[in-house]
Amino acid sequence: MAVNNSVDPVGWLAEQIGACEPDLLRQMVKTMAEALMSAEADAVCGAGYGERSAERVNSRNGYRERDWDTRAGTIELAIPKLRSGSYFPDWLLERRRRAEQALVSVVATSYLLGVSTRRVDKLVEQLGIKGISKSQVSEMSKILDTQVEAFRNRALEAGPYAFVWVDALTQKVREGGRIVNVHVLVATGVNADGHREILGVEVTSAEDGAGWLAFLRGLVARGLSGVQLVISDAHRGLVEAIGSTLPGAAWQRCRTHYLRNLLTKVPKSAQPWVATLVRTIFDQPADQEVHAQHARVVDSLEAKHPDAAAHLDEAKADLLAFTAFPRELWRQIWSNNPQERLNKEIRRRTDVVGIFPDRTAVIRLVGAVLMEQTDEWTEARRYMGLDFLAKARLRVIAGDAPTEKIDQQAITA
Repeated sequence: MAVNNSVDPVGWLAEQIGACEPDLLRQMVKTMAEALMSAEADAVCGAGYGERSAERVNSRNGYRERDWDTRAGTIELAIPKLRSGSYFPDWLLERRRRAEQALVSVVATSYLLGVSTRRVDKLVEQLGIKGISKSQVSEMSKILDTQVEAFRNRALEAGPYAFVWVDALTQKVREGGRIVNVHVLVATGVNADGHREILGVEVTSAEDGAGWLAFLRGLVARGLSGVQLVISDAHRGLVEAIGSTLPGAAWQRCRTHYLRNLLTKVPKSAQPWVATLVRTIFDQPADQEVHAQHARVVDSLEAKHPDAAAHLDEAKADLLAFTAFPRELWRQIWSNNPQERLNKEIRRRTDVVGIFPDRTAVIRLVGAVLMEQTDEWTEARRYMGLDFLAKARLRVIAGDAPTEKIDQQAITA
């Protein structure tokens, strides 16, 4: 039964406190909301509830029950009904949705943080809400779509982006009644202020040259410029796309991806030793010593693991492209690889979901994670010092930037 809007609030509150009512806050919210709806319905009718008046244009016709999920729990509201027309409190509730915006934000954020739709139901129960279905969780999570879409299509105005990392992750999606693999393409860069920034994210059916070419062209159209070094794996389609869209940039093969490929050439028992040996190449203090150490490692592998030695020797130009840049930048290029750490965070969130219902859901979750990560990077300390970036730019102005062509025949999977 609806609460009369003429209720004495002081007397009602004293009664609730005296009865030690455990749901006092919920009752207070219910009483206030119903009193406001009753007053608004009276205004629509032109006269108060039960009042005879010549100015009356409509009359009340009972109530309809409506559950309202709030931070105080689920409240059963009694919404006034009219004999002519209808009344709905748009200022309080959304049509066909019974959750307040704060609860929607909680559910969407939980989904973003990796909480599965099954676990969200248990979460809202702790908030005093009767329950929430998986479809409702997915529907509420769609509020992220507008924000993610704006983030993905924003202009890249913080350039030039001297250093860029690109990579792809595989996710499972239901399409056409079966489960297929899709590829999430992600690009990360260092902007003119020295902070890391997510440049773009896209989902493609295959990690081929066409997908990478369209992705990188989109970044250039949005403002990607001033790129001096691109770090990625040696996927042929990706490397060719980099050469086509960023002709002035050098290409550096990601040492993490390369090391995984190299270790397949040696027995498992020898992998720790080989991995440690190869890492010493990148720990040298000067470019001449890096090249010399590379030669020594190749010689060391030649006796026991000739296939690995040949593999490392062929990849020399791809692996050592970073030596053309100031030595002060080497540590930032290789330590705390932003792309690898980012991939781990994305997988941590997506592994909870397992199989996505569609590609839109992939974009929603991964895009929201990347948007959140960019915000954290913006507030954190600079990834690269401005003086280091200035030195890199001076090499370009002086014409001393790397101009080595990518040998397409040397590219290996």
